[in-house]
Amino acid sequence: MRLPGGEAKRGAVLYVHGFVDYFFQRHMAERFALEGYAFYALDLRKHGRSLRAHQHANFCKNIAEYHADITRAIDEIGAPVLLAGHSTGGLVCSLYAHEGERREQVRGLWLNSPFFDWKLPEIQRPQLHIAAATGRFFPFLKDSKGLRPEYGQALLADWEYDTRLKPIRGFPIYFGWIAAINDAHAKVHRGLSITCPVLSMHSDGADVVLDWRHIARWSRGLGAEVAVLAFPGGVHDLVLSRREIRDEVFSQLFAWAERVSE
Repeated sequence: MRLPGGEAKRGAVLYVHGFVDYFFQRHMAERFALEGYAFYALDLRKHGRSLRAHQHANFCKNIAEYHADITRAIDEIGAPVLLAGHSTGGLVCSLYAHEGERREQVRGLWLNSPFFDWKLPEIQRPQLHIAAATGRFFPFLKDSKGLRPEYGQALLADWEYDTRLKPIRGFPIYFGWIAAINDAHAKVHRGLSITCPVLSMHSDGADVVLDWRHIARWSRGLGAEVAVLAFPGGVHDLVLSRREIRDEVFSQLFAWAERVSE
């Protein structure tokens, strides 16, 4: 998706969605355009509009597989970008800003509830690690139950999206994907060396998908210049929160973006 912002006096932004997701938040694109940005959104391989019938939905063996998609998008845009990622997209974008081929073209990184750790009780973590270890040898073994439906159902009460591309119960969760996410989390937990300014946002206990404390903790090790902001009461995708919260999200985002571009 591309939405020109007139002369785009503030440059370009490239947005990357989360897991079991695709770009549908047009109001966000329009807000960026209003602020003077050229807005671009990417549906990663095997997600959303990029998913083909023969593919395993939302699957990868290594998060770095997505680096080529972001590199191609930056090359198409032809200019430095403000890179933006939600949830798993925040994990992908963080690693890209750390080690991606065009990381020098990333002038700022905005993270909307980035997926830096699993929201699981300690008693379930051994099962997760067993699944990841199994996935290294049998990547297409899967948990067919997918995701809990509550979050998707709540979003549909206020927003329209294509449930064929973003099913309420998600897609099967492949053990190989779990292994890839574990490896990516381990990199973040060891600390990254992102050189551009980073803004990481999270909700509180109202986020039913991730634990905000994980986001706050692991965001601080991403690089030398990291700001972390909380938006209590926001939903997992903060730009889909009720109006007063998402307005504050945009207000803080664009104030930060203006400061780091000076």
